[in-house]
Amino acid sequence: MKKTVVSKEILLPFILITSLFALWGFANAVTDPMVQAFKKVLELSNSQAAWVQMAFYGGYFCMALPAALFVRRYSYKVGVLIGLALYAGGALLFYPAAITEQFWFFCLGLYILTFGLAFLETTANPYILAMGDKSTATQRLNLAQAFNPLGLILGLLVAQQFVLKKLQSDNIEDFGTLEAAKKVMIRTADLMVIRDPYVILGLVVMAVFVLIAVSKMPQAKDEGEMAPLSSTFNSLYHNRNYRNGVISQVFYVGAQIMCWTYIYQYAEAIGISSENAANYQFICFLVFLIGRAIGTYLLRFINSGKLLYQFAIMAGICVLGTVFIQGLIGLYCLVGISFFMSLMFPTIYGIALEDLDEKESKIGAAGLVMAIVGGALMPKLQGMIIDLGGSGVNDTKILGVTEVNFSFILPLLCFVFIAFYGRDVFRKHQ
Repeated sequence: MKKTVVSKEILLPFILITSLFALWGFANAVTDPMVQAFKKVLELSNSQAAWVQMAFYGGYFCMALPAALFVRRYSYKVGVLIGLALYAGGALLFYPAAITEQFWFFCLGLYILTFGLAFLETTANPYILAMGDKSTATQRLNLAQAFNPLGLILGLLVAQQFVLKKLQSDNIEDFGTLEAAKKVMIRTADLMVIRDPYVILGLVVMAVFVLIAVSKMPQAKDEGEMAPLSSTFNSLYHNRNYRNGVISQVFYVGAQIMCWTYIYQYAEAIGISSENAANYQFICFLVFLIGRAIGTYLLRFINSGKLLYQFAIMAGICVLGTVFIQGLIGLYCLVGISFFMSLMFPTIYGIALEDLDEKESKIGAAGLVMAIVGGALMPKLQGMIIDLGGSGVNDTKILGVTEVNFSFILPLLCFVFIAFYGRDVFRKHQ
């Protein structure tokens, strides 16, 4: 008899916490196109524009451990409320940022926003894992994470319809050659366009804050004396399954953000505008959602390590097509990667924590959220590769392909490591 993934007793808390997955998915999706938007509006290089992702995912790295230490001592509900408050505060900072027209101010808003996301993810992921039988924990997390792509899709639609479509600087071919006064007017208008979705998002998050605050939620927290942090860190470091899981998560998040961020530059290299490139990213998210649903179903019958290994191999094959096939076929290969990435985050997360006790898992969860820093570092490195021949995306060729094509060699290396991790886990459970 198969065990229930989510029991009726914890259905309401499960739904409330699962709604947060869509909320941070929205923030991720609406931010990815901003790399290209800021590049156009503020006339930045690919490497400079990548500071958007550096600020966004760097916030996860800096706040994940403090968030875990807080949740370790206090309740999940308080952790969620602090996360929502920081999320809303960072989003609302886009209002003064647009007035000053300073790129660093926008990055600061994103940095604080992701302090909130770090609190939410550090709280929600282990909470979902704990909501039921341990044997169904990975399935349960995949089910909750299935709502993340819904947030991704909505975020992208907002970015496409209310930002990219309205940016004058992206729709004027000779924007860089315009006279200074006209350029200033267009830049000011475009920064207001970028500002509005974040301000509205901040107000929505404040409403969710109120909803959670007045709702009854389990006040779970550690009871009794907590183990010293030094012994917990030491135990986690010497746990091979956990240690390699954190490294795999760094590579996965880096690969995901590179594939979703630089799809705009890849499309630009073959003559597709940012607005139309957003359609391909939209398809990425749909494929990602389908892949998550199929992967969650397959986990009922296939060992999670084995399925992770198989998906990583297929993702690597798609990356090879992205690198070495020019034109639309290469772009289709780039879109196809999302199907095989869909399973990875929650599966790596669940596998890495499966051998830990409840108290270790809270600090262990922080390490896995800190691993999101891969989304800050690797896009920056990819942007530097794309800039090798100049600020364009196809200024030079490497191994017979343009630099933007070649830059996707980085996600390939990421998937190779993830494949080895999945194979290692599968062999351990044979």
